[in-house]
Formats: sequence, C-alpha cells, structure tokens
Amino acid sequence: MSHSTVPRGRAQAKTNAKAKDGADPSTGASGAESETSAKSSSAGFGRLGRSGKQGSGRGGGSGGSLGKSGKSGGLSGKVSLRIRLRRDRTLILMTVPAILLILVFNYIPVFGNVVAFQDYDPYLSDNGFVAMLQSPWVGFEQFDRVFADSEFWHAVQNTFVLFFLQLVLFFPIPILLALLINSVLRPRVRAMAQAIMYLPHFFSWVLVVTVFQQIFGGAGVIAQTLADHGSTGFDLMTDPESFKYLVTLQSVWKDAGWGIIVFLAALSSVSNDLYEAAAMDGANRWRRMWHITLPALRPVIALLLVLRVGDALTVGFEQLLLQRQAVGPDASEVLDTYVWWNGIRNQDFSYAAAAGLIKGIVGLTLVLVANKVAHLMGEQGVYKK
Repeated sequence: MSHSTVPRGRAQAKTNAKAKDGADPSTGASGAESETSAKSSSAGFGRLGRSGKQGSGRGGGSGGSLGKSGKSGGLSGKVSLRIRLRRDRTLILMTVPAILLILVFNYIPVFGNVVAFQDYDPYLSDNGFVAMLQSPWVGFEQFDRVFADSEFWHAVQNTFVLFFLQLVLFFPIPILLALLINSVLRPRVRAMAQAIMYLPHFFSWVLVVTVFQQIFGGAGVIAQTLADHGSTGFDLMTDPESFKYLVTLQSVWKDAGWGIIVFLAALSSVSNDLYEAAAMDGANRWRRMWHITLPALRPVIALLLVLRVGDALTVGFEQLLLQRQAVGPDASEVLDTYVWWNGIRNQDFSYAAAAGLIKGIVGLTLVLVANKVAHLMGEQGVYKK
C-alpha cells in the first residue's frame, strides 16, 4: 500500500504546471534553464544581425556572410537581372511585337536622315541603301536651301498658328468634358455619353471631311437652308480665312471624346471621402472641383501638355492634305505637307530630309523646354529630374 501523502491527480497537475512554465518533464530541465537558452539564442540572433550589417566579426563568420548576402541580395529588395527576366518572361514576350514595330518604323528610318547631307539620287542603284552610299556628300547645302526658301517659313508660320489655336481651343475641351461626365450620377447616362463622344475618333479623316462638307460646304445642309430663305454665298469649306478655325473644329469633333479617357482615369483615383469631408465642411460644388478635382488632374494635365508641345509641329497631315485643293496651299501648307510635297511629289529627297530633320530637332527642343518648365512648376513631366 502506498503511503504517499500527495494524491495522484495533484502530482499530475504540478507536473503539467512545470511543463507549462518551461520545464521538460522527461528530462527534468528547469524553466530557468529554458529561459537562459532563449536569452542566449536571442543574443546569438542579435550578433548575427550586427555581423550581417558590419561584415564578419568576432567568431561570427557564418553570420557575417549571411548578413552580407542579405545586404546585397533579397533582404534589401534587389533582384538580379537574370531572375527578373525569368520572372517577367511572359510580359516581355507580350511586348516584343510592339518593340519590333517601333524599331522598324521609328528607329531604323532615323538612319535615312543621312541623305539630308547628300545629293541623294535613288536611280544610282536598284538598292536604295547602295544608292545612299554612292550619292555624293554636299554637307549643309540642303539646309541652306531650306532656310532660304520663303515657302518653308510660310509653312512654319501656318504650323504654329494651327498649333496655338488647337492648344487654346482644343486642349481644354477634353478636361471640361471629363469633369462634366464625372459629375453625372447615373451610370447608364454616363456610359451613353462616353460612347457618343468616343465614336468620332474611329472615323477616318476622309469621313470627317466628308461630313463637314455635307454640313458646311456650298451644297451642304446650312447652305441649302439659307438658300431656301433667300440667302446665298455660304461655303465654309473653301474659305481660306476661316480654314484654320474649321480645322480646329474638325479636330475637336473627332478627338475630344477620346482625349477624356486619361482624365477620367485620373478622376477615378480620387477618393470619395475627400468630397464628403469637403461637403461636411461647407464646400459647394465649385469649391470641391477647384480644391479636389483639379489638383488631382494637375499631373496628368502637365504631362499631356508637355507631349502636346512636343507634337506642336505635327498638326494633322492627312486632314490638311485632303483639303489642300479646296483652300489652296497658302492656307493649308504646314511642315508635314511641305515635306511630303517636296520629297514625294517633286522627288527632292535630300531637301525634304533636311526639312524633316529640322522639324525633328525643333520638336525635341520644345519637349525639353516644356519638361523643364513642368519641373519648375513642381510637376514630374515626361521624366523625372
């Protein structure tokens, strides 16, 4: 018979309590020993972290090497180029067709600008590249011809006039339309308005000019209506004086709806909590738009404005070429049509290449200047400082 004074259930409870406090019932290790080992382990990890930061220290060779690898590897967030290429191979393959298109149609033709310094004759060889190598060099003679041509300066004047008109009359319209659509509460009405505004963007310039001819031409709807009421002589499509405004109106009708996509995307990132907080503070609709909506659009406006300034010398080649015969070259001649007329129609390739190279250099200069102005205004622009 057992004479133990401690009941069996109470002994088991004490054993469980010791195990809970850190002692091992099987080995009899005390909780103090477990606490000591935990502290030493924590100290070891601390030394490992310090050695990883400072390199291999006293007796911490492995920890130091781990710290160094962590500093130069994945612990700092840096991934090697090989790993990134393997990770993003699907996205890279998706961009290959676009890269090839840019190379073929944008970068490879840049080498053709060498003919601007030659008296290029395409009939020297059946191969255009060989003809380029065999053409005589004339230096800056073609550029002297361009600068001495009064028609070139007239084309430059028309180009800048159309650019400023489109910048003042066309550029703000997509912003206003985006604000108007964003204020519409009913999703169905908003979707219908967007579809109606987007639709003209998918029309070709031939169709756009035809539509305007049927409305503003001598035999158009307006002219026929006025003729029925005893008035005659209305033909806006053949009036050289109002042609620049007509071209701007055509651009607005065709591309204004498409231009609001970027601004609507920027507006979608604005939290509704800002509008609710402003409304609770007593701000009316105009105050909310001025202090919340427009600041959200400011970076996008700056970016698109820089890009638009860089595209200042390209104001619509096909649009103006289609209407050149109706209003004459004095009203419709711009740099693009000037280069096409001299290079393709007159086959003066070196002269046209010189004029096109001048246009490209001026466009690049405008981009750099506009981007610098954006930086001075506190915006990022096309690229960072």
